Amino acid sequence: MIRWFKPVVFLACLGPLARLGWKAYNNALGANPIEVITHSTGDWTLIFLCITLAVTPVRKLTGQLWLIRFRRMFGLFAFFYVVLHFLTYIWLDKFFDVHEMLADIAKRKFITVGFTGFVLLIPLAITSTAGWIRRMGGRRWQKLHQLIYFSALAGVIHYWWLVKADIHKPLQYAVVVSLLLGYRLVTSKIPRVSSKKMPSVRGAGLETSSG
Repeated sequence: MIRWFKPVVFLACLGPLARLGWKAYNNALGANPIEVITHSTGDWTLIFLCITLAVTPVRKLTGQLWLIRFRRMFGLFAFFYVVLHFLTYIWLDKFFDVHEMLADIAKRKFITVGFTGFVLLIPLAITSTAGWIRRMGGRRWQKLHQLIYFSALAGVIHYWWLVKADIHKPLQYAVVVSLLLGYRLVTSKIPRVSSKKMPSVRGAGLETSSG
């Protein structure tokens, strides 16, 4: 069932791009098509980052183990849309003017942090295959892929600093990302707390039995 469901999910993930293409074909991107494409690809980058981060908590809370099979797909689509977002900037907006882009990165904080978030996703996309997991080892691979947390935070900050006044949408992303990262922080602390309590519990048991 999952094997047949994957193509459906894949096509659904391409839906935002198809919608943009349809609008472009019908000249329905508005007065500033570059801005529409930039905002749309940026939004979908953050959406797919949130979906990717949500897979593990949802899987653990619901017991639906099959969800893990879609995590890599969602992560790669996050990278796909951030590449489109970046290409829109360097091609349609700056026309590959390297000097102007470097000046933007140095001068505008939201571009600097956004570019940082993009760069952090590159090694994750490259090492997303099973072959790379075997080469690196599971523990090192997991450590590397924790960069997605920083990339998601960078994406939220990038959006927040970009809009300045109307922070409604970036605030929504900030809440979702905070909840997802907060869940990971809490669950990572629970085993440590349990392991610290175990010796004292065992000690109390020994004292009771000997007494």
